[in-house]
Amino acid sequence: MSEPRQRFWAPAVILVVLVVLWESLVTAFNIQQFLLPKPSAIAGNLVRVAALDPSISGEGEDISLENRFFTVLPAELSPETQASLEEARWLAFNLGGRRFFVLPGSNLTPILAASWFTLKEALGGMAMGTVAGIAVAVATTRWTATREALLPFAIAANSMPIIAFAPIMNNWFGIDNPFSKMAIVTIMIFFPIMINTVRGLVSVDARSLELMRSYAASDSEILIKLRIPNALPSLFSGLKVAGALAMIGAIVGEYFGGPRIALGVFITQEAALFRFASAWAAILVACLLGIAIYLVILLAERLALPWHPTFRA
Repeated sequence: MSEPRQRFWAPAVILVVLVVLWESLVTAFNIQQFLLPKPSAIAGNLVRVAALDPSISGEGEDISLENRFFTVLPAELSPETQASLEEARWLAFNLGGRRFFVLPGSNLTPILAASWFTLKEALGGMAMGTVAGIAVAVATTRWTATREALLPFAIAANSMPIIAFAPIMNNWFGIDNPFSKMAIVTIMIFFPIMINTVRGLVSVDARSLELMRSYAASDSEILIKLRIPNALPSLFSGLKVAGALAMIGAIVGEYFGGPRIALGVFITQEAALFRFASAWAAILVACLLGIAIYLVILLAERLALPWHPTFRA
């Protein structure tokens, strides 16, 4: 098997094994859902599958699908139930004498709405943190005194735990103001962006720098034509770290207060009401969003750095 296929199939196989093992252990040891819900119960909040089996007898009454991921129903459903299945379905197909309907989960709509709200906070904070980190990195590279003066403050800000920032930002900008969460994300990602960018800007090959100066290139020309291209790989490394931190910062900031539509608030409320499968479903969506941000950054890196040895086939 080729290396690209191994990179795809190895994580997929491991994920399937872990999910099957998780489901089996929770079922075998009868672990309560407030400790660890089944993967099928978590998935049932996002997507459901209903199978109509002609071999099952039924009077055709309306049947609630609840939060179960997979439900077998009699084929003789009432016209109202059959119509509701047809209307709500994403996909319908026949397999093995059964009619299958793929339906949205019971909590999919509120989870997606909350995820979109929190994603905007994460992306807004990530944009501000990236701009600030790059600007400070360029300034510290141009003026050494600025680097020595600002670096201790950057380290101090990065050492501060997020749970200390969240209440302060909520007090400054308001609990329901999305900018309070964006500010938290900005502070979290500023340090990795700045450090990685500075490293790329200053770690220029001495021979290349000497060549530019031999052509009487100005500092601005050296920055634009040599230092910035050299810093792009390091910058994208920082962006990959920042992508994960952005979702973490936005969600944890919402734990300390926020509008009801926020994902962090949704998770805390569902956990407080002992709807842990729904809370885990929201956590799963947050993980998927973090992965999506990482993949977008990876795609942008491939488009921006086709000359880099890492992407040469």
